[in-house]
Amino acid sequence: MLLVLDIGNTNLTLGLVHGQSIMASRRAATRRSETADELELLVGGLLHLDGASLTDVTGIALASVVPTLTGVTTALAVRRGLPLMVAGADNVPMPIRVERPAEVGADRLVNALAVSRLYGTPAIVVDFGTATTFDCVASDGAYVGGAIAPGLELGVEALAARTAQLPRIELCEPECAIGTDTVSAMQSGVVLGYRALTLGLLERIRFELAQAERVRDNEVQVVLTGGLSAAPWARELPGVDAIDPDLTLKGLAILWTLASGETDVPGLDASGWTGSAAASIHIVSDKPR
Repeated sequence: MLLVLDIGNTNLTLGLVHGQSIMASRRAATRRSETADELELLVGGLLHLDGASLTDVTGIALASVVPTLTGVTTALAVRRGLPLMVAGADNVPMPIRVERPAEVGADRLVNALAVSRLYGTPAIVVDFGTATTFDCVASDGAYVGGAIAPGLELGVEALAARTAQLPRIELCEPECAIGTDTVSAMQSGVVLGYRALTLGLLERIRFELAQAERVRDNEVQVVLTGGLSAAPWARELPGVDAIDPDLTLKGLAILWTLASGETDVPGLDASGWTGSAAASIHIVSDKPR
């Protein structure tokens, strides 16, 4: 089984690709100071929740925006004798039409790969994480840029941390925009305000992408992902074609099939890429022979 691992600034998300599907994904808080021993215990414990263990794993596909934990994962893979593939601008098989491709987060590129394979192009991926990212894929499958906004939970934490009397609140949508107490007023400003931010950016980005690709606005696929993508306020956003919380994990599985020369995972079809892009994928840690 393939272990797919997405390490973000706030959460670490993993899943097992077994046969034709991704087993139930699990999520834990990211700890930047974690050692290889601690990561091994964490991953092993999360896998155990689904009746699996690290001994079942035959390879690891990683997308990480935390460099220290990329190194820790590499050390874990070497210790366990597991092939490790680290996603990045140098091995995701798609044109990257931005000024500095190396600066684009691995998770954003993996999301772009996944949306192009699973939902079609042109497309926009909105990933609700520590930051909320909007990533655009052109009709020919190229990554062409996007936008980054502070994440919803980051805004709530900043309010609570930088003010003397504002509490931490539950992220639920209030019935009215006019709050009648501190909590409802904060929920209005944070949740309804963030919904408006998302809609406003999405509308403009979709318009610009449609113009660039010479298609109608409604021909641009919009897919939500990330930890908050299943929240009620997100589910009700207009103009969204799909909500796929496991999009990044699926993208890692697709990337692995390309690296391994395999194309037999239904729903994660990785066929069709040819030329130097597919050939450039590499495995950075090989299982001893």
